[in-house]
Amino acid sequence: MLVHVPALLNSERLAHFRRQLDADNAPWVDGRVTAGHQGVHVKQNQQIAEGSALAVELGNIVLAALERHPLFISAALPNRVYPPMFNRYQGGMHFGSHVDGSIRLLPGTGQKIRTDISATLFLAPPDSYDDGELLIEDTYGTQTVKLAAGDMILYPASSLHRVNPVTRGTRLACFFWVQSMVRDDGQRRLLFDLDASIQRLVATGADDAAVLQLTGVYHNLLRQWAES
Repeated sequence: MLVHVPALLNSERLAHFRRQLDADNAPWVDGRVTAGHQGVHVKQNQQIAEGSALAVELGNIVLAALERHPLFISAALPNRVYPPMFNRYQGGMHFGSHVDGSIRLLPGTGQKIRTDISATLFLAPPDSYDDGELLIEDTYGTQTVKLAAGDMILYPASSLHRVNPVTRGTRLACFFWVQSMVRDDGQRRLLFDLDASIQRLVATGADDAAVLQLTGVYHNLLRQWAES
């Protein structure tokens, strides 16, 4: 399931992010420092040093925005979120086809997170750089994603995906992973569709008893499928 989450960050937040990320002292490092054995051979980009003060500051802003966004909550049903990271592509940088690792170690905790959902939050306007599309292969073919600054795409971490080379300008993005309460993508899709239908019924003043019954079905399915 691919879900487009619009306007996670507003223009004020985006301007702050770009000032911080464009600063001369921003701690950019080779993106391969966090690549697994598969990604290290196809990854050419830069990242803000994981655990740096800047990564923590900006990451906390993203996490706060996620907590307030009902579409993200409905689509991801988040249990745990990996600390957001930040990357930069320019001058032909790219990330070849790969699948994200299934398990990641949470820095400094010794705890692990299962990566059910991958997320890319776009931070640069699409007209400020050429190419650099995110390509995701799913059951409906290859999906090309290049969103407005502040918008985010959610997709299964099991998907084969890549980032095309950036031929002009700079592509800035935030990325992270979510361990969902519901690990199965098909079950999450059913719950997401059911939740969206309930919200539309409420908005259109549908029969209260029917809405209540469907809401009960939603929560009973979530109760059956959710993992703590």
